[in-house]
Amino acid sequence: MSKQVKHYESQYSNFQENLYREIRARVYGTDIGQNSWITADEQDMFMDWLRLDSSKKLLDVACGSGETTLRINKSTNCSVVGVDVQEKGIKNALSLVKEKKLEASVNFILLDGGKRQPFDTGTFDAIICIDAINHLPKRKKVFQEWYRLLKEDGCILFTDPIVVTGMLTKEEIETRASIGYFLFTADGVNEKLLKETGFTVLKEIDRTDNMAMIARNWEVERERKSTALISIEGHDTFEGQQDFFKTCANLAEGKHLSRYAYFAGKGKTDQKDI
Repeated sequence: MSKQVKHYESQYSNFQENLYREIRARVYGTDIGQNSWITADEQDMFMDWLRLDSSKKLLDVACGSGETTLRINKSTNCSVVGVDVQEKGIKNALSLVKEKKLEASVNFILLDGGKRQPFDTGTFDAIICIDAINHLPKRKKVFQEWYRLLKEDGCILFTDPIVVTGMLTKEEIETRASIGYFLFTADGVNEKLLKETGFTVLKEIDRTDNMAMIARNWEVERERKSTALISIEGHDTFEGQQDFFKTCANLAEGKHLSRYAYFAGKGKTDQKDI
């Protein structure tokens, strides 16, 4: 069995270090503070779908370092609440809010996004969760909680990066899930559970190529800086992350594990203007 890899702990502990910023810039082309498979142009597309503005309130589930959340706030002027279970990620996010003096419109909370959230029913206009829903157990309960939190015309947007669309070995599954809890989902299950919860699926697109490209970039760019990274992370953590990224890339390139983006509305049925 693959050893547990301290992926998020390592990333967020060193998030503001120049070495990690340099690697992210080479991996993504544009560093927007992400630690997932999202790129700046993909986030722009997602923001177009959400149609956020200064009158809207967004919940970002598993917000990570907070930088991608702040980019949404800056681009749309919506108010945002970000939640994440990683203490160092939230610490980074809160420091950015203070630095940029955004306390009036942005807040970050250390919170498990898979549990009932401490917000009133109908609080949010939109909810996003990028490449993290696979870390939350009990998928239908998550959808039900999101449904509760949304206003009547609200919408959700999430990406699931481990939709099973091919054959997997035991070793591949263990390596892919070596960085934490994972819930692997068969193709078609997300759509089924969304509809059972009351959502209308408005868009569903295959974004696996993004994941394949980013995973391979991470493997290559980290290898270029292996000496420096090993001195920071330690040999075992470095090698564990390299195995993780290599496996992610291989499975995505072969379409054994796919990444889909889902956009769904609470009570929405007309897709003409979406």
